[in-house]
Amino acid sequence: MLARFLNAAALVALTLAMLTQGQGARALDWTKVPGKDITLFYPAQMSWEMLLTQSEHGGAEKFRDGKNCRGCHEGEEESSGNLLVADKSVEATPIAGKPGSIKLNVKAAHDGERIYIQLAFTPGAQPDAGMDKDFATKVAVMLDDGGVAEAGRAGCWAACHDNATRMPSAAGKETTKYLARSRVSLTRKGGEEIKPAAEIDAMRTAGGFLEYWQARLVAGAPPKVVDGTVLEKRSDREVSAVIAESAESNGLWTVTFSRKLDAGPGYKPMTSGKTYTVGFSVHAGHAAHRFHYVSLERTLTIDAPTPASGKPDFVAAPF
Repeated sequence: MLARFLNAAALVALTLAMLTQGQGARALDWTKVPGKDITLFYPAQMSWEMLLTQSEHGGAEKFRDGKNCRGCHEGEEESSGNLLVADKSVEATPIAGKPGSIKLNVKAAHDGERIYIQLAFTPGAQPDAGMDKDFATKVAVMLDDGGVAEAGRAGCWAACHDNATRMPSAAGKETTKYLARSRVSLTRKGGEEIKPAAEIDAMRTAGGFLEYWQARLVAGAPPKVVDGTVLEKRSDREVSAVIAESAESNGLWTVTFSRKLDAGPGYKPMTSGKTYTVGFSVHAGHAAHRFHYVSLERTLTIDAPTPASGKPDFVAAPF
């Protein structure tokens, strides 16, 4: 567990810091909430289109036939990250000395009104990428309720395309994350032409979008929180329904996100017994855009899952 990296004094300091930062932290004793460690890894320039190309991804046929990313690659995250971070065939502009992976501890709970997700991680010895001068560290959650089937199979890769910013087919343009369904057509280089606004609106109304939360971190200061959706592009909200609290001690960041279970239009409704796909990412060392660490697709349930949904990775139990 991540706690082994901390001495007793650091644990006390971290707990006290969290207890002074808001109602959510005061109301919930996180030491009583079970956590799970997962590995986030560096994905280099692996895109959705590459996943589907057999000549470049040996598992493409299996993926097309219904195999999920996690079904083949769970347990390989650390070794994959170490390979991808330095392999110039998939990383044309490597960051010298960048670790290939980091560990993330995930906890979840709810109080009947709000969902809480706590993430703890140590970025480790990160070289300065010089891409984001304001924030050395950022952490994000991506969430789906079944409205985007490809997210359940590939997590964040559902929104990662070959023509996104700093990807191989970007051609110098700034293109945010998007979903394939929003494009008129998709080639190995991604999709450029967006479907008519009326079709995009219909997709959004039907829940065919991803929700994301991001906390931008500076030690000793409140996090800057951004939330929004991914469909035809990444759309940040002017007013966020997501709250985040953060604390840093001896290199360990602990970030607690929360929002109402029913946060209103444009947010995924979160209900008891339902299983959601979640993905996590961390930018470290002043990195930006695709130069982050990501998880494979994971699952989160509010309370006990239905028998048909299987065993989730994380259960947000009531407190």
